Amino acid sequence: MLPSTIPLFPLPNVVLFPNVCLPLHIFEPRYREMVAHTLDADRIIGMVLLRPGWEGEYEGRPAVYGIGCAGLITHAERLDDGRYNLVLRGLQKFKVAEEDHSRRYRMATIEPVLETVVDADRATIAAERRRLEALLVPQPSGRGVDPKMPPSMPDEELVNALAQYLDLEVVEKQALLERDGLVQRCRSLIDLLEMKVIVSGHKWSPGNC
Repeated sequence: MLPSTIPLFPLPNVVLFPNVCLPLHIFEPRYREMVAHTLDADRIIGMVLLRPGWEGEYEGRPAVYGIGCAGLITHAERLDDGRYNLVLRGLQKFKVAEEDHSRRYRMATIEPVLETVVDADRATIAAERRRLEALLVPQPSGRGVDPKMPPSMPDEELVNALAQYLDLEVVEKQALLERDGLVQRCRSLIDLLEMKVIVSGHKWSPGNC
């Protein structure tokens, strides 16, 4: 269970997903302060994406998307000059309810968003996972699945890891995070990748040279 109030770390180019690890380098004074306080507390930080147009007011509190993902600091290295190298592991989605402006860094009251996969969804997820694997690493008939996508990896971790690490636009990743549960996220990821394949094929078609 997430605490009701957590620090926010807004970035313009990063979206965190549950059960996925994210390396971070913290150098701004206000966020170094945030990390120091967090390490003395519950080690939880909420990652949120900055909305377009943030550049002119980055030093203030530019608008963020309302859905983020909380992460637990699993590794922290404090450098001699006060900067930090962190590893954050995604815990759970949340909705920003209200911001607290009492500190230099950003704090927010949040509402956790549960993404429970019920037994009835397991067969659907398994089928969608096969579609996703075939799309990413197509294999000749009879060769099975590429070992780079280990079958032992839980469905939730696989879908969320692909959503975070694939070369997608950051707003596309945000849209995937906001999808209502794992089944919808997986289907949206498949639709997105299929569309990119179509666009890529059209772009490089000999008839378009």
